[in-house]
This record gives sequence, C-alpha cells and structure tokens, in this order.
Amino acid sequence: MIRRGAIGVVLGLALAAGMVDRSAWSAEAAELETNGVVVLETDFGLKDGAVSAMRGVAVSVDPTLRLEDLTHEIPPFDIWEGAYRLAQTAPYWPRGTVFVAVIDPGVGTARRSIALKTESGHVFVSPDNGTLTLVADQLGIDAVREIDESRHRRPGSELSYTFFGRDLYALTGAKLASGQIAFKEVGPALDGEIVRIPFQEPKLEDTYVTGTIPVLDVQYGNVWTNIDRATFEKLGLARGETATVRIFEGDRLVFEDAMAYASTFGDVPEGERLLYLNSLDNVSFAINLGNFAGTHGIGSGPEWRVEVAKG
Repeated sequence: MIRRGAIGVVLGLALAAGMVDRSAWSAEAAELETNGVVVLETDFGLKDGAVSAMRGVAVSVDPTLRLEDLTHEIPPFDIWEGAYRLAQTAPYWPRGTVFVAVIDPGVGTARRSIALKTESGHVFVSPDNGTLTLVADQLGIDAVREIDESRHRRPGSELSYTFFGRDLYALTGAKLASGQIAFKEVGPALDGEIVRIPFQEPKLEDTYVTGTIPVLDVQYGNVWTNIDRATFEKLGLARGETATVRIFEGDRLVFEDAMAYASTFGDVPEGERLLYLNSLDNVSFAINLGNFAGTHGIGSGPEWRVEVAKG
C-alpha cells in the first residue's frame, strides 16, 4: 500500500513547484481510498484550544493534510443537529474526504467509536451515538468498523477519558486521510448497523404531506423541513396558491395557518409568511424580512413534526 505520510511531502513539494501534474495525485488518492482532506465538526466552539489541539494531532500525523472546518458551533450535546449538518454538507465534498465529527456527550463511556465508509466513497469517524444517522441514509453504508483503541489512540492518552476528539478521532481520521492505514485496518468489521436517531421521514398521508423539522436556518429564523420536492409536489400545489401548515412538538399543536407557496422571500410583502423550497430543495417556512421560528416559537429536532396540505 502506498503511504501518503511517507511520500506525501515530496509529492506536495513537487506539485507546488509544477514538477508533477494533478493526475499523479489523483491516482494516488484513488489507491489510498482517501484524498488527503479532513473535515472537522464539533460542538466545542472556538473559545479555547480544543479544536486547535485536534488540528495539531492531525498535522503531526501528516503535515501535508488539508484540514477544513464544517462547523464547531453545534449546540452543546446536540447530536441531532450534528447529524443534520453532516448530511447537509458532505455530498458537496469529493469522494475520499474524511469527516471527523465529535458531538460526544457520552465520552468515555461504553458507546462505540466507529469509522463508516459510505457508498459515495466518503469516510466518517465519530462516536456511534446517532451522529451518522442521516449520512448513512443519504449516502448509503458500504462498511463500518469499530476503532481499535489499542492501535489508534494517541500515545500517552490511555488514562484520559474526556477528549476522544483529540486522542482517538483526530488521530484515526488523519491516519486514514494520509494513507498510513487503509479502512480495513481501523479495527474489527461491524455488521453495518449503527445507532440511529428515529425521526419522521417525509411522506404523503392522504391529503397532506408530513415530515420533521431537522434544523432551523439559525441566522434568519427560517424553518427547514425534510420534506423534499418530489414528496411536496404530490400535493399538486402551484406557486402562488395557498398551503395550510400545521407544526407540532410531539402531540402539541404549536402553529396552524395558511401561507402562500412562493419562489423566494420577495414574492410576498414584507412581514408576510411564505412556504418555499430552500437551497437543499426541501419545504421551508419564512417571514419576509422576519424571523418565523422566533415569532411562532418553533424549534427543531426529531420531536418536531410538520403537516402541509393544499388550500
């Protein structure tokens, strides 16, 4: 097996000097299963050195790795939002990208540490606590392995139980991305079953479509659902027509009213509500130049359910 850690520095310098074309790098990446890119996601925030410590561990494995940040502003302990942000982002990265996702309220307990390879060719390193629910559904599971801590823990960290992001996940992700280990060397193969968070999948129910609110567009207060275009179009609703929207938290009805189906915010007057398809092509609700979630007390997560009907 080619080891990127051994030849990556030489190849990187050659690329920078124009001595080797990109096809050589692409061929090596294909053989390695990974492309030298690590994308980090955590709930750590950036107020201390936790994220920097993870990055330091990764570049100590291979200084030629490309390290990118998905986000470090997942709300503390919010595994569901971490799962959603992975699914929102991962498809736009090339196959072979390694994602290290650490939202880990059970750190140091018996929960498993895993690496998951999707059918799309992406690799995810994470605690097995539901963080990979949506990428597994969206991208498909090719293989899952439990991380062998006896082989892939940061030396000297064996007695530490509260920072697996630094001591296990960043190290394992970097080893994979650099080609120092192949996916099969992560640890024992699992049967493909991972911990999943249950949620309402989008579907047509008689005269309405239903789904969940996986996340809010936090900057603007728009409410994003998981109801995709194909499911929504089963209602036969044309732009400019009115939809009736009901939003529940558990069994409690939180919102019920009608709003126009529009292409974009400016299609309705300032301060009016609208239903639109967001940048992921999913049904969403907004107030033009306002905050829908804040105005109506709407949250997000698998306990939130939406119903949309025509008229």
